[in-house]
Amino acid sequence: MKVSTLGIDLAKNVFQLHGVDHEGHTVLRKKLTRAKFVQFVIQLEPCLIGMEACSSSHHFARLFSRHGHEVKLIPPQYVKPYVKTNKTDAADAEAICEAVTRPNMRFVQIKTEEQQAVLALHTERGILIRERIACSNSLRATLAEFGITIAAGQSHLTRDLPAILEDGENGLSPFVRTSIYRQANHIRELEEQVKQVEEALASWYRTQEACQRMAKIPGVGMLTATYVVAAVGNARQFSTAKQFASWLGLTPKEHSSGGKQQLGGISKRGDGYFRYLLVH
Repeated sequence: MKVSTLGIDLAKNVFQLHGVDHEGHTVLRKKLTRAKFVQFVIQLEPCLIGMEACSSSHHFARLFSRHGHEVKLIPPQYVKPYVKTNKTDAADAEAICEAVTRPNMRFVQIKTEEQQAVLALHTERGILIRERIACSNSLRATLAEFGITIAAGQSHLTRDLPAILEDGENGLSPFVRTSIYRQANHIRELEEQVKQVEEALASWYRTQEACQRMAKIPGVGMLTATYVVAAVGNARQFSTAKQFASWLGLTPKEHSSGGKQQLGGISKRGDGYFRYLLVH
């Protein structure tokens, strides 16, 4: 059995493999558990491996590349047209195996462990900020039910809360005061965690020349620079600046037919978090 191209449908516990030879004939259809999956692929002779880009794909891509395989990651939306009839794990693996050999297929650059680590910090920071906003809104709503309003902005909330808690004539019951005190402490803890994450990003930023070059662009700071370098890498997957803009989602959505070009507005495709950083 000589596998030339191998398509892998990644999952949490069960992995589906589909392999073909140099002539395109199917020579492998196999379902493996997580315990046997890695060892089986490593023992194969070096071949072209295709996988959908997902949370674990970069880890497996680095692992298989170290054992001589050529690994390519495909965006899931580009695999879907190659799925025949009903969607199954076996059909997905076959579609990946076929899509990875297409000459005009677009691939995702394999990220390093360092890139993924920096992106994990950005993910953590985003979760903490969303939780802080949710807690702040809940606290404002609780106070509003007792006729106490605070001006918009996190700084006003931090500044006014101590005075509200110390005011014994504002009608707040002991239960409410205790609840507000707990929520305020939780918000302060979240703010401290956000600062710790930003300090970690800043320390990595100072060691990266590419980040410092990015920060010279007006409007680009430490957060945007670290995210771009971690998410894009060396940017060799883009042959032109227009492709980078399309990946980011800054190009209009097109729906042209019959020789008539119809351009819409900016779509929500692309990297939403990157656009969020640029807006800020």
